[in-house]
Amino acid sequence: MFFARNLVKGIIDVVSNIDPAQFQSSDPPPPRRPLNFAESHENDEEKQFRRVFQQLAGEDMEVSPVELMNILNKVLGKHGGLKTDGFSIESCRSMVAVMDSDRTGKLGFHEFKYMWNNIKKWQAVYLKYDADSSGTISADELPKAFNAAGFPLNDQLYKLIIRRYSDEHGSMDFDNFIGCLVRLDAMCRAFKTLDKENKGTIDLDIKEWLQLTMYS
Repeated sequence: MFFARNLVKGIIDVVSNIDPAQFQSSDPPPPRRPLNFAESHENDEEKQFRRVFQQLAGEDMEVSPVELMNILNKVLGKHGGLKTDGFSIESCRSMVAVMDSDRTGKLGFHEFKYMWNNIKKWQAVYLKYDADSSGTISADELPKAFNAAGFPLNDQLYKLIIRRYSDEHGSMDFDNFIGCLVRLDAMCRAFKTLDKENKGTIDLDIKEWLQLTMYS
């Protein structure tokens, strides 16, 4: 219990001087709507994306972690400038979990579209801040990259993220960069949803804490 209390206190100390208002997390995807309603209210760009999504997702119109892994790794194979070991099934399970707003275990159309648009945006950031064209973002390039992605980090939180997502040299490859930002974006959205009065603090009981942290 002493260890647990100190662990939680250490995490809180790391993030206590962060202003959540500085984080530019995207608006959450809209709630799931009936298929015929969605299609009748979409513009041409959305209809085109839906046709692509239908091809990727199959008959159930939802993307599972395995399907997400196959999609992302197939796309990665077309981009030689991105260094990566490929998206693992565990990484894709985590990304589905933090994006799965309706708790189906899969990504519906709007959830997938939201994540896909973010991945495209963050890919542009990744390529821009890979200044030496090594295919990875080095430790000294990462702070500016996270800043450009909308997440200015303090030194302590930055060091934690480096330990979790970077290699032994402090460099981050593409799949870890995306996996980190998907999670960071989702956690910020969750916080802002719970912080209804914009106080910068939230109160959680043990059930809420476990629901927030265990399925992510």
